[in-house]
Amino acid sequence: MSAHGGPQDGGFPLPADLQATAARWLAAGEAGVVIEVVKTAGSVPREAGTRMLVSATRATGTIGGGHLELMAMANARTLLARVPGFAPVERHYPLGPALGQCCGGAVTLRFARLDHAFMQAWPATAPRFVLQLYGAGHVGRAIVRLLAGIPCQVQWIDEREDEFPAGQALPPHIEKVCVEPVEAEVDVAPANACYLVLTHRHDLDMRIAEAILRRGDFHYLGLIGSRTKRARFLHRYEERGIPADTLARMTCPIGVPGIAGKEPEVIAVAVVAQLLQLPAPAPVAGGFAQPCHASSAQEPR
Repeated sequence: MSAHGGPQDGGFPLPADLQATAARWLAAGEAGVVIEVVKTAGSVPREAGTRMLVSATRATGTIGGGHLELMAMANARTLLARVPGFAPVERHYPLGPALGQCCGGAVTLRFARLDHAFMQAWPATAPRFVLQLYGAGHVGRAIVRLLAGIPCQVQWIDEREDEFPAGQALPPHIEKVCVEPVEAEVDVAPANACYLVLTHRHDLDMRIAEAILRRGDFHYLGLIGSRTKRARFLHRYEERGIPADTLARMTCPIGVPGIAGKEPEVIAVAVVAQLLQLPAPAPVAGGFAQPCHASSAQEPR
């Protein structure tokens, strides 16, 4: 068992969903401490608001690693062992003088018992982006593996049920959607959403991308393919009357430049890096709308 990660649920790591992990610990009666960065000064490994969970035998999440995290985990376990009903306490750590870390800044940590009152006050984490990911092939799966550890909101869409990994639980922030026609799902995305289109057929890519372009309110539209594919798609869309300024916002090829290689895992790293480089969008209201056809994530809809 890892001192930091501990066992994970299903086939994907869950560091992005610390709140759900805390709820599971509480329901199971596992005593825990929530360590939160409440104040920072200078250069520090993590920002204010960052949290991790610590119990007597495991920990999940991170406040930055290194000596700071090891000391914080030890302090949390001391509180659990010696003062089971402790009130929240704050401790200040100068990273250089006290811990020998070269960051040069200072961090104030709050240690609080994991209990029902704390869970009720836990603030919701705003997603870094809202994404519709079309395609459950090799690249789509590689992208989802990376997004499992990032606080975002994802609909992973494909018309082929058997393309989704079998027997692997997805993190709560990633929803599997199996439906036809897939391009109809564009309508359930909020304004300022991101889209990645990487299906198994060029004609399907074209229909999905056209639906997104006609909406026009996307924050990012990435279409897998070469510059030749981009030119052909743009020519067709121009014939269909889509404005040139809207077409100019479509990203194809996808991924940050300078990363060579066409392996699915390499493409996934380049694409997720590109998503993380995006400027913050205007506030997104509410996430995904309710679909037109009701069903569970385990059944085609």
